[in-house]
Amino acid sequence: MGFKVIEDRPTPSAVYNWRVYLMGCCIAFGALTFGYDAAFIGTTITRPGFTAAFGIDKMTASEKTDNSANLTSSFTAACFFGAVFAWPMMEAWGRRPALQVSAAIFNIGAIVMTAASHQLSMIYAGRVLTGLGVGIITAVVPSFLAELSPPPIRGVLTGLFEIAYQIGNLVGFWINYGVTHTIDLQSSKSYRIPLAVQLIPGGLFAIGCVFFKESPMLLIKRGREEEAIRNLEWLRMLPGDHQYIQEELAMIHARIEEENKVAGGEGKGIKGYFMGCLREMKVSSIRHRFVLVMGMMFLQNFSGAITINYYSPSIFKAIGLTDVTLWTGIYGLFKAGGSIVFFIWGIDRFGRRKPWMLSAGLCGLCLIYLGTYIKVGHPGTSTILSESTKKGGNAATAFIMIFGLVWSFGGNGLPWVVSAEIFPVRLRSLAGAWAGCCQWLSSFAATQAFPKMLLKMNWGVFIFFAGVCAATVLFTFIWIPDTKGIPIEAMDVLFSGPSKHSQWRQKKVYPPDGIPPLNFSLPAQGGTPHEGKLKDDYFEHAAV
Repeated sequence: MGFKVIEDRPTPSAVYNWRVYLMGCCIAFGALTFGYDAAFIGTTITRPGFTAAFGIDKMTASEKTDNSANLTSSFTAACFFGAVFAWPMMEAWGRRPALQVSAAIFNIGAIVMTAASHQLSMIYAGRVLTGLGVGIITAVVPSFLAELSPPPIRGVLTGLFEIAYQIGNLVGFWINYGVTHTIDLQSSKSYRIPLAVQLIPGGLFAIGCVFFKESPMLLIKRGREEEAIRNLEWLRMLPGDHQYIQEELAMIHARIEEENKVAGGEGKGIKGYFMGCLREMKVSSIRHRFVLVMGMMFLQNFSGAITINYYSPSIFKAIGLTDVTLWTGIYGLFKAGGSIVFFIWGIDRFGRRKPWMLSAGLCGLCLIYLGTYIKVGHPGTSTILSESTKKGGNAATAFIMIFGLVWSFGGNGLPWVVSAEIFPVRLRSLAGAWAGCCQWLSSFAATQAFPKMLLKMNWGVFIFFAGVCAATVLFTFIWIPDTKGIPIEAMDVLFSGPSKHSQWRQKKVYPPDGIPPLNFSLPAQGGTPHEGKLKDDYFEHAAV
């Protein structure tokens, strides 16, 4: 695949319009909520004002450790269950109402935390509520973006989710910096302001939810075809009788026809659909994709970023960079800048597969250097560093920034993009919930395992995570195809065809651009999409 945007079919220029980008930005805005949380919460709950107000300063050392771990794990666990609950919400109510509910839950949680004065239980309650909201967001947003996106720019629009996360993360870093340098850390403002700032992205997201256009596929599935056509006309800026719109409607009807087969013989409603999805899991290519999503999310969370976050302050201090919050913010700038450039300009030119392999390889090299430096230089324990060790520390700082840059266009966001693209619409809501659950489960596992690994392995933890990066390169090389420009309707072929376990052969198997053929007959002139007939496509599940 060349470095160009691939179109699955002749696409009018009007399709690449401001409305679809605006809609994508508004939906992706939900990621600001947990991007900000990831950056601000760890520092905020250790400030003297917070610990004094909630009695943490009177706890024993072990109680303090447990409390900090519980504040983190309560949020992560709530995110997991939020992702679980997202699936029936999407199926019963739709994508738009599910996000409206998530925005309401998140904002209530943020208000509870901001209003707390001395009740630690309110902080826990707020963490659980914000976690539930975030879990729903992570399950719904990537799939919703993929559904609304034209295939040639699906990577850009789905990547807005990662961009929003990084911007939220960056804001959190610099809020911490501003609080540290301008506010008395003993005062309640030192923690109440960062907690209240959650309401800015949460409130803006809630406002945006009011104006979202519902998924045309979901509307057609529920018999609201006129509304679906109006939404497509608005999103594509084309009249309803335009050939491109008619093609898209025909493909949606074909997808729904396949979806209806899933629940066949299993009853109606959520239960029938769920039982049908379990029936669909008999298909090896479907199971294969669910396993790949789990693998991607676990590789993402065990690829070393958590180690960088932990060790970078020690390295910064050791080489004389006393303002750790400033350098942590600069590290955030590298991550956010790399994400913005790649997901706006690069993802639909360079694809997903090669950037991820390049990113994982470079991250692994950075981790090897940092592990070696920690072993030789002992920056965290030595009181006086030699000149050579200081120079090594300067290089370590550079490698930390390089890690943030290259991580930004690899494992940090691509698992979300790929997982949102590879499933048929009939399984999209369940797959979105599965991706969210895998993300939060693996995040929980990584945060719980890291302190124990650090205690036993010390500098060796860098080498371990470098090995995970090497495994990521191998995993991607064998099993992750490049999905840029490939219609969602063709994913069944891509994951059940000859390149299923050898995706490096994708372009040879499906020349010239690696896009599997999708035989499809359009409606007759003057007909309706219902009259289009799906030819004998290679749908493995039809044999179930």
